[in-house]
Amino acid sequence: MRGYGGVVTFTVKTPTGGRPPRWSMPCGFRTLRPAGRVESLIEQPLILSYYEFTPEQRREWNIPDNMIRLACGIENAEDLIADLAHALAVG
Repeated sequence: MRGYGGVVTFTVKTPTGGRPPRWSMPCGFRTLRPAGRVESLIEQPLILSYYEFTPEQRREWNIPDNMIRLACGIENAEDLIADLAHALAVG
């Protein structure tokens, strides 16, 4: 690995009046994993790091229920992009 990794945080589109996605792994992901070492990681704060907090607390801290956090690791960028596209399509 050369250079630096990065963390990408994004929200996924939620149907009007619909519930935010609650992904269960692997849920279509082929490369991304919810935990690892030098590998890329993915998490949904709603069900992992902020599950104990109320919706009001999450809103106060700007943590929407449809937020996804992705930490890029050593995998090929094109593989990660393809993996995200695939999981969002089947999501």
